Amino acid sequence: MERWSWTTNLVENRIRPLKLGAKNWLFNGNLEAGHHNALIYTLLGNCRAHGLDAEDYLEEVIKRLPPGASETEAAELTPAAIAASHKNDASEGAA
Repeated sequence: MERWSWTTNLVENRIRPLKLGAKNWLFNGNLEAGHHNALIYTLLGNCRAHGLDAEDYLEEVIKRLPPGASETEAAELTPAAIAASHKNDASEGAA
């Protein structure tokens, strides 16, 4: 007989930081601050999803992004693009 866990503890633990943040960030000061916070948290969440250390990612982007960069240049530095380039570098180094 298969046993099922009837608790939601695992899910609750996963969303706790988001819910605590939502409560703490309820008042950002103005609409632009809320939008900017959402962008930053989305970017950092994408780093996590692609297995990148957020601090290392931000350091690399700051070094590689030229002043006055175009949208195309900035798009080349997304977490997905950086993770792909790291995988390509690793596979070329192994060959």
